Amino acid sequence: MPLPTLGPGLVPASAPETVQFSVRYALPEYVSFMWQHAGYIIRRRRIGTLATFWMQTKSTSSAALHFVAQGRSRHTYEFTIDTHGIVRASRSGVTLVPWGDVCSIRRYSRGFMMVLKRGTLPIPFRCLSHAQGESMARFGESVRAPARL
Repeated sequence: MPLPTLGPGLVPASAPETVQFSVRYALPEYVSFMWQHAGYIIRRRRIGTLATFWMQTKSTSSAALHFVAQGRSRHTYEFTIDTHGIVRASRSGVTLVPWGDVCSIRRYSRGFMMVLKRGTLPIPFRCLSHAQGESMARFGESVRAPARL
């Protein structure tokens, strides 16, 4: 059953329930997310196989170095995703992301990738129950629907 939409970036009140979970990222998992996402973005440019592979490798390597330099594997992130937006909390602070800043929610082999106006938020399947995974898919549909209008 499709969800009604309110406009660009807004999730309707009848959207899925609140999704709450915590995650501690591992480097191989993060690299997998970045490899798949870079591949999606770069392949859309249609620049050739060798150039695509080079750019994908360079982009993923840069993301991996950034992950290590920021010490992301040492932090546990608490997420709350609901009709108001996304809240990510850790020892270093709280990040609030309104739905207007969410461009899309893509599904990759290890989980969902929330593509924001400035950056991404990987959401591993291992952190979600089956019901939460379905809710994330519905949130993805809610975000995608306004783009089709």
